[in-house]
Amino acid sequence: MTRPLRCLSCRFPLDPRRVVPLGLVIVLALLSGPVPAALADRESDARETGRLLAVLLDCGRVAIGQNQDLINDPDKGDKGFTPEVFAQQTIALFKERTGHDLTNLSAAQVPAMAQPLLARLLEESKKTVATYQTVINMKGMKYKGLIPATFGTETGNRFQAWSGVYLKQTAPESLVRNPRNKPDAFEIASMEKMEQPTFPRDGEQVVSETVEEGKSLRLLLPLFYGKACLSCHGSPKGERDITGYPKEGAQEGRLGGAISVKLPLP
Repeated sequence: MTRPLRCLSCRFPLDPRRVVPLGLVIVLALLSGPVPAALADRESDARETGRLLAVLLDCGRVAIGQNQDLINDPDKGDKGFTPEVFAQQTIALFKERTGHDLTNLSAAQVPAMAQPLLARLLEESKKTVATYQTVINMKGMKYKGLIPATFGTETGNRFQAWSGVYLKQTAPESLVRNPRNKPDAFEIASMEKMEQPTFPRDGEQVVSETVEEGKSLRLLLPLFYGKACLSCHGSPKGERDITGYPKEGAQEGRLGGAISVKLPLP
């Protein structure tokens, strides 16, 4: 005959239907303790990784923009704007904006998942510049086709093909020039937040959220128009810029677009 279970602290029988196995107790304890903290760490690391990737892509865009007059100079042959020179400038811009040295990522205070991705993004950025070397150094041609927007699109595609990480330039629908950069629902909603006057214009602020039942993280880094942007996007509205597109009549400080990242949560 089976003897009834008794509580260790009393003599009353226990109902077997209410007895919780010890293994299940341990699992429940773990789920209510370290796991939520670990989940928060995963999201925090992914968010910072996505932010750094977006900043690095934008640093490459800025480096192209700063050399735009040189790149498009029709009177000069060899410009000296090699992939290595581009990389040096991009590395300096990234360190200025983030404090991290891309030449010594093993010592940088960045998430472990970010280190190989940042290194690869820099390499893919250099490859984009390399593909334009012949036309950059061609005399007699004013517009060489390499501008911040084309750099961002081509580099994002290269990086995504290698890593599987979604990395894309986008813009409000009224400002999209390249149909491939058309924003999706998340990007539209995020940019609407960024267009608000209360959204911070400094400090590389981003909008992010977890998606796909917590399996991925999406993030947007805003791109606000600077003075250099207005040569193609400023006034007079409707006038053709060097690329042949009509200018948007944009003003400095207004939202011009964003860099969108989607990362799997490990």
